[in-house]
Amino acid sequence: MRSIFLCALALAAAAANAQSFPARPVRFIVTYPPGALNDLIARTLAPQLASLWRQQVIVDNRPGGGTLIGSELAARAAPDGHTLLLVAIAHAMNPSVYAKLPYDSVRDFAPVSQIASSPYILITNPGVPAKSVKELVALAKAKPGQLPYGSTGTGGSSHLMGVMLGMMANVDIVHVPYKGLAPALTDMIGGQINFGFGSYSTVGQHIKANRLRALAITTAKRNAAWPDIPTVSEAGLPAYQSIAWYGMVAPRGLPQPVLKKLSTEVSRIIQSKDVRENLSAQGADPVGGTPAEFGAFIKAEMKRYEKVVKDAGVTSD
Repeated sequence: MRSIFLCALALAAAAANAQSFPARPVRFIVTYPPGALNDLIARTLAPQLASLWRQQVIVDNRPGGGTLIGSELAARAAPDGHTLLLVAIAHAMNPSVYAKLPYDSVRDFAPVSQIASSPYILITNPGVPAKSVKELVALAKAKPGQLPYGSTGTGGSSHLMGVMLGMMANVDIVHVPYKGLAPALTDMIGGQINFGFGSYSTVGQHIKANRLRALAITTAKRNAAWPDIPTVSEAGLPAYQSIAWYGMVAPRGLPQPVLKKLSTEVSRIIQSKDVRENLSAQGADPVGGTPAEFGAFIKAEMKRYEKVVKDAGVTSD
């Protein structure tokens, strides 16, 4: 009887904790610098959450280390909901790329909700004599080992996009890692490298100005925002698919009532008209969903990229 009473008290305390959450400003960690799509998504959500909670939601940019720096910081934070982390595809790739992580990508985090998804865009310097993926593949086959592509770093998403293209098209392309997408784009525009992958928020302005050429998007279907850009799979690589995704997690041990409140409110906010329009302007689509759904999605992504990394023999620098 006493154990039932204690359990009831614990449940009541947890429910009260959820009702009073947040009790102070919330830190929303982003593992990329200001201006990246990850950062823009966080800054779209932060004021909406702040208005709802009547507490500050501070976007804390902690770039570097292949997202490890900010992720470790979040993993070590108190599990009370006042520290949140925006995760993306690198969260699922890193366990396969790095021999040892300072945290466990599954056990040390509580999935809250997927926020958005978007395609990557395969882009080239306009001087490259290839106006389609088929022509790019043909060019790579004609010049094995001579077609360089840039990425944000070894083991990063833009690196693995190229790895997948090389493996599925059976072509020998050269990976050139950079410390971020900005210097890679600078060299691509300048003609030092031939192609690469990026989100619309980072490459869209260059495509519009004809400084870069969009060849394809990496999702299975065309995007409603850019119906004229074909998919990589349309070029004869039907198995090629990669989605840029973004979601919220919290440190492991977050009380279930707080987790449920977070997930419900985040999912509702990202379906609001203002947020949907803001995300759409950045080339992203709102997703939402439960913690269980997001957790299962992360595990599936980890398994998929584990095979890519293993088959290609990719290791971090």
